[in-house]
Amino acid sequence: MFEKVLIANRGEIALRIHRACREMGIRTVAVHSTADADAMHVRLADEAVCIGPPPSRQSYLNVPAILSAATIAGADAIHPGIGFLSENAEFAAMVEEHGFAFIGPEPAHIRLMGDKVAAKDAARSLGIPVVPGSDGAIADDVEAMDLADRIGYPVLVKAAAGGGGKGMKVAQARGEMAEALALARAEAKANFGNDAVYLEKYLSHPRHIEIQILADAHGNVVHLGERDCSLQRRHQKLLEEAPSPALNASQRRQIGELATGAMRRLGYRSAGTIEFLYQDGEFYFIEMNTRLQVEHPVSEMITGIDLVREQIRVATGAPLDFRQEDVTFTGHAIECRINAENPVTFAPSPGRITDYHAPGGLGVRVDSALYSGYKVPPNYDSLIAKLVVHGNTRNECLMRLRRTLEEFVIGGVETSIPLHRRLVTAADFINGDYDIRWLEKFVQPQS
Repeated sequence: MFEKVLIANRGEIALRIHRACREMGIRTVAVHSTADADAMHVRLADEAVCIGPPPSRQSYLNVPAILSAATIAGADAIHPGIGFLSENAEFAAMVEEHGFAFIGPEPAHIRLMGDKVAAKDAARSLGIPVVPGSDGAIADDVEAMDLADRIGYPVLVKAAAGGGGKGMKVAQARGEMAEALALARAEAKANFGNDAVYLEKYLSHPRHIEIQILADAHGNVVHLGERDCSLQRRHQKLLEEAPSPALNASQRRQIGELATGAMRRLGYRSAGTIEFLYQDGEFYFIEMNTRLQVEHPVSEMITGIDLVREQIRVATGAPLDFRQEDVTFTGHAIECRINAENPVTFAPSPGRITDYHAPGGLGVRVDSALYSGYKVPPNYDSLIAKLVVHGNTRNECLMRLRRTLEEFVIGGVETSIPLHRRLVTAADFINGDYDIRWLEKFVQPQS
């Protein structure tokens, strides 16, 4: 087992990793920017190293500084967390080249799944269904027009690199294709330095279903069930639940077996998530995230399995100590992402926390690095807390979630809590009747 792990991240996920390490008897090293000098994970870690000023490129994306910190601290391994360098294959390779263990997949698998076109090709070869579309990047507008005619409108133009909804444009008809191509290429170039785009059939009412995978270096692969992440705004998730209210037992078994079989053939190692669009009984591969997900707690709540702990164990070379038949699914869990932003305009709201009271009680978990007096910096993602609740049934879970949202107090900054309070009383959500475009319509009257 590792003796010391450097956590190459910040905020609630850095604290989450620190806690898992602590419970495993592993010492931790926190790295931080000058903006995060008073962060909770910095205060609690065994050691802390400042790696640069507030801008991410000069701190949390500063590979030489992170590797130097690991060397100075004498760390055995580096956990990349979520975002920043967590899906950077070059960083993973450099970590290993410098003699540290990378708590994540092999660099080759990160690289493969980081390229949307290559990932789609890999999925197809592994027997995973994909959305009808181009086999690779589109060479020119003529090829795009011909392919769109064969696929049938509407079609989606997507950046081959990157994510987060950037470089994605919809063409409802042939007359809109030229503009959609130009806009998607320009946006992809500006955000990812790569203007390659590809085409997919545009699904009108899909749900976003993802499968959580755990795999070791000995060929053992298990899944921890699916998560429904359909409640999104501008391709950014706001609420996730497990299991999905849209699937039946047969569909759940089908997609789980499909995902584990594919990862076994790929030889994948570590935690990972395969994401699908689901419509009319069919699953279509979107992408694979080769890292921990923000929404991983909902899977932990219904299985009782600590994903970070398993990531760390697998990185040491240890085999999984349970099989698929040992994984039991109990009850229902929902996670609300609490962001420091205006709940109507969604404008960021950094500032000092004047009041903080987290809800509690049976089946309630709050992942947050906030405390009264903490200053939320303007330099990073607006996620400041994750409220996760569990119940024996979905209805019990919903009632508990309403109660906890009423109790949650975060003063000094605006948050998305008022939006979540509205959301969990909406009839469509209560009935589980929503898709990936439902939330955009729900918030529209308030915009």
